[in-house]
Amino acid sequence: MERGGLVVRAALLGDLDAITKLEYDSFPEDRVSRRSLRYFLSAPHQPVIAATIGNELAGYALVSLRKGARSARIYSIAVDARYARRGVGLALLQACEKYARLQGRAALTLEVRYDNAAAIALYEKSDFRHFGEHSDYYADGATALRYKKDLVRSRHSQDRGPPRRSKRARLRRQR
Repeated sequence: MERGGLVVRAALLGDLDAITKLEYDSFPEDRVSRRSLRYFLSAPHQPVIAATIGNELAGYALVSLRKGARSARIYSIAVDARYARRGVGLALLQACEKYARLQGRAALTLEVRYDNAAAIALYEKSDFRHFGEHSDYYADGATALRYKKDLVRSRHSQDRGPPRRSKRARLRRQR
């Protein structure tokens, strides 16, 4: 996907150095190791998504898929500070949603540090809903807020016109 010089694509093994640097710059603790990033970049289902502007890595996301689970999880998402507020985070979120749908997942979940106001605003604007928290989640003891976005609409949520009145309500109205 390309948008105004922003290209979102499956990350490649050649992106390892840039992704590792971004991960380490973005998360002083609780980060994905270089070894794990290498593993995920080599995975056949391509769970790492890169966002580039020009030839520079602007951001990346890692989507975790548990076998047999109904949902996918954004395990890590980071945007280089030089590219903040340029739509990189939103583009990565949209790519994660597309990836999860292609993998047959019904929902997408993530955890975010309770004091990361910019990320929380982006997730809520993107229709993620807060559904719980993990106390003492991060190495420094901070709480993680849990967010979820349903990717498939249930039969009940589809627009089927105005709600039908029950038989009892129709009878009351006729009297």
